[in-house]
Amino acid sequence: NKLLIRCTIGAGPALMILVARILLGSLFAGQAVSLMYSLAGGLLCFVVMLLLKKILTRKQIWVASVIGAIFHNIGQILVAIAVTGTPAIVSYLPVLLLSGIASGLFTGFAAQTFINRMDKKQ
Repeated sequence: NKLLIRCTIGAGPALMILVARILLGSLFAGQAVSLMYSLAGGLLCFVVMLLLKKILTRKQIWVASVIGAIFHNIGQILVAIAVTGTPAIVSYLPVLLLSGIASGLFTGFAAQTFINRMDKKQ
């Protein structure tokens, strides 16, 4: 989870892990086009989460996860439009946003629970 890594080890190492994960995933399981989708979504999500870190507290990590998932989907849609030259692809965005919100909630609550437990142990 990008969010958990960023919160526990910092932005620089989190970015390196994100890019390495995307490159390795695309190398072993994908194609060049999947690299573009993954990079666009992952990097846009990462930048938005960095900005959110300035306004959200550690108790609101789950919120950053949901918003990050939304921007991940937006990044992927932008690449799809650029690759296909078909702006109508944006019509898929509502479905992607629903799945992004659901996955963002799940991973956000998991990360929030983990960080809350780490904070209690310290």
